[in-house]
Amino acid sequence: MGVFIILVLVLAGCSSVHHNVDLGKSLQTIVEDKSNSEINLSSWTSFDWEKAFLFSPYTSQEEMEKQLSANFHDQSNLDWRDDIYLLVFMDKEKVLQYVEVEHQGVDLTIGENKYLTPSDDLIIMDR
Repeated sequence: MGVFIILVLVLAGCSSVHHNVDLGKSLQTIVEDKSNSEINLSSWTSFDWEKAFLFSPYTSQEEMEKQLSANFHDQSNLDWRDDIYLLVFMDKEKVLQYVEVEHQGVDLTIGENKYLTPSDDLIIMDR
């Protein structure tokens, strides 16, 4: 029985995606500062990533997985919320981390892009 519990915990740990709370707090500070109109995402990340997807409030689990082309369990329940945006970071076609950014009456967009890259990382804030 003990071996089974350890195995379940190990497998659960391997499949979990990191909720990057610290990056969320940093981005929130930028959003709250009314003098800012954009975020250069790469200057705020300290990890390697290839793509970052920005999901707006009420985006469904199915739509996220379709855009990501990967499995992702949204623990934020974005499909029921209008108070946050979700940034999902990927590397080598795997979801690495996600960040919650509070809406605060500011609309976040990435223009016509499907996703951001480290070389094209601009998030626009429409106040």
